[in-house]
Amino acid sequence: MSQVFSEETHRNLLAHIPHCTGREVSDWLRTVEEGPALVRFEEKVGWLRQEYDLAYGHAKAIVHEYDLRRAARKLR
Repeated sequence: MSQVFSEETHRNLLAHIPHCTGREVSDWLRTVEEGPALVRFEEKVGWLRQEYDLAYGHAKAIVHEYDLRRAARKLR
């Protein structure tokens, strides 16, 4: 079972991603968009961790943010 982060923790993780990875969050969101067509959340997290050597929390925050933004686009 995956760990659930609070909204505050999610925002803090996102804020630290550029410093920790050297890439902006928008870059990572584009990477997920252009990456393999994985369906499950944990598959995407695992792919980011393996392919880019990201920490679990950072990978999870990126995928969660990607899913939030994708859902928001569908509502428009």
